[in-house]
Amino acid sequence: MKKNSRFVGLDVHAETISVAVAEPNGEVVSLGTIPNRAEAIAKLMKKLGPPEKLRVCYEAGPTGYALYWQLTKLGIHCEVVAPTLVPVKAGDRVKTDRRDAERLARSYRSGDLTAVWVPDRGCEALRDLVRAREAAKQDQLRARHRLGKFLLRHGRRAPEGIRAWSRKHVAWMEEVRFEEVAQQVVLLDYLAEVAHASHRIQRLEGAIEEMVKVMPERMQAVMAGLQCLRGVAKVTAVTVVTETGDLGRFTSPRQLMSYAGIVSSEMSSGRSTRRGGITKTGNAHLRRVIVEAAWSYRYGPAVGAELKRRQQGQSEQVKEIAWKAQHRLCGRYRRLLARGKPHQKVVTAVGRELLAFIWAIGVAIDKARSTSQNTQQAA
Repeated sequence: MKKNSRFVGLDVHAETISVAVAEPNGEVVSLGTIPNRAEAIAKLMKKLGPPEKLRVCYEAGPTGYALYWQLTKLGIHCEVVAPTLVPVKAGDRVKTDRRDAERLARSYRSGDLTAVWVPDRGCEALRDLVRAREAAKQDQLRARHRLGKFLLRHGRRAPEGIRAWSRKHVAWMEEVRFEEVAQQVVLLDYLAEVAHASHRIQRLEGAIEEMVKVMPERMQAVMAGLQCLRGVAKVTAVTVVTETGDLGRFTSPRQLMSYAGIVSSEMSSGRSTRRGGITKTGNAHLRRVIVEAAWSYRYGPAVGAELKRRQQGQSEQVKEIAWKAQHRLCGRYRRLLARGKPHQKVVTAVGRELLAFIWAIGVAIDKARSTSQNTQQAA
């Protein structure tokens, strides 16, 4: 099948698509540029030949997966590839849309491209919702900073003993008054922006709660199981599942760590081995929530009331993995800190190992569900 296939490389932009085809006989031909419209794409694919003989690829980017779903619906094999892993010649200093499409077609035919995971429509919708909440949290942080720095600039400080952004702190800020009308207007505007950001986050979190209820049972089971881990509450668990999809598609924890870009970079040659900081060439959303969750392992192993509530109804195997994670990760945090490592590096190392326990829980839940389904079918 592969010998008779035509490999099509698409350099996709918002308005245009550059097309190149790698023929089975080794020739790579540029077919020019077409509008990025559904009817133009369908017309092109019809000219290129039968769907079963076409293999199409394009780079992941801001245009999303709309093109992927269109081609898949037409019965055409399509893959979305990682742009950072496309081979580039070291001395090549000319970059055009035509050359990019030709390079994609040529590399796709030789098998040098790495395909990314494409979520289904439901998972993608939930992921968009989670990322919208993340953006809202960032906006809330900026709004709080503006208000806090405005008050500090004018010498207004909260009384001692009041925790920042607690109810008492917000009530104190609402009682602050300025003699100048313009400054009072600024204060009220900043307060309204902070309140708006808080309401926005609550609204999105409620939507996430409702969306999780209609997700497939397998995904719900993994989300609930991950919450047995310390530092992994509902939003973090949902983020992990929506950003990774099926944890079982990773054959080992190391692959999941690499997917998050939280493994060490390396520059080795001959007998010289040099390792640097983490690569960060992975899913930034997943990496962020994992590092945030890793901070909770600086405390000793314990099961508080909230964690105990999240573990209700979970299997003993999942609970055992979570308890083992507490001992392992807390011990690693303290050992690395005792060796003089900076806190941020220590937490990053703990987060990398936390991914291994996340992988173990995901695989254990999938295996248990598979065994249960087989038993029911046999019965």
